[in-house]
Amino acid sequence: MKVLVAVKRVVDYKVQIRVKADQSGVETENVKMSVNPPDENAIEEAVKLKEQGLAQETLAVTIGDDKAQDVLRTSLAMGIDRSILVKSPNSLEPLAVAKTLSKIIEKENPDLVLLGKQAIDDDSNQTGQILSALLNWPQACFISDLKIEGNKLFISREIDEGIEKLETNLPAVLTCDLRLNTPRFASLPNIMKAKKKPLDIIDISTLGIDTNPKIKVLKVEEPPKRKAGIMVNDVKELVEKLKYEAKVI
Repeated sequence: MKVLVAVKRVVDYKVQIRVKADQSGVETENVKMSVNPPDENAIEEAVKLKEQGLAQETLAVTIGDDKAQDVLRTSLAMGIDRSILVKSPNSLEPLAVAKTLSKIIEKENPDLVLLGKQAIDDDSNQTGQILSALLNWPQACFISDLKIEGNKLFISREIDEGIEKLETNLPAVLTCDLRLNTPRFASLPNIMKAKKKPLDIIDISTLGIDTNPKIKVLKVEEPPKRKAGIMVNDVKELVEKLKYEAKVI
């Protein structure tokens, strides 16, 4: 079995987000970037499948400029066998990302595709679903447990009513929840080894897909500042303020 993992480079989750002065987007210059956290769960699951002898090869793919190589090197340091950078000068919408991944999948012919459940920068939660539709492959989203027996996948996913159990066949597209596993840290020896692992670069213009955005961002603004809270002396005063001042009850 061959496993392909889609990885996205995002502003690190510990960084305080700042809006650009011209309000065209979020500031990314001189800001720490890292692997999208749910994508780390996808990487970890692929590496675990390789360690269990269920996968023969693992491959990480990302889309971006030359700087995006850092998330691929992190993936390699975590145990991924090789990686592909699809060079694109612009950030892509989920549809264009899914089309790009489908072209790589046609070439690489993996049996299983793993993605994070969503990216923390735009929270679109669309790429995995669109990709499965383009490939006409079965999908399972927000998976929190995975078992593979031969060609069968046994999947658990958390929903509002509890745990949903799914069964499907390979090939398939899965999006990974944070509860699926605990991603390992990349050790220094593995970081050094990652520098020697294969990293291929493909220009997105050679794939023959439409990457033009369908949505135009007019302006990005920070949320309004929250007013400071107040202390009340007792429940009666709290109820009065909620009823007569805030008018929420």
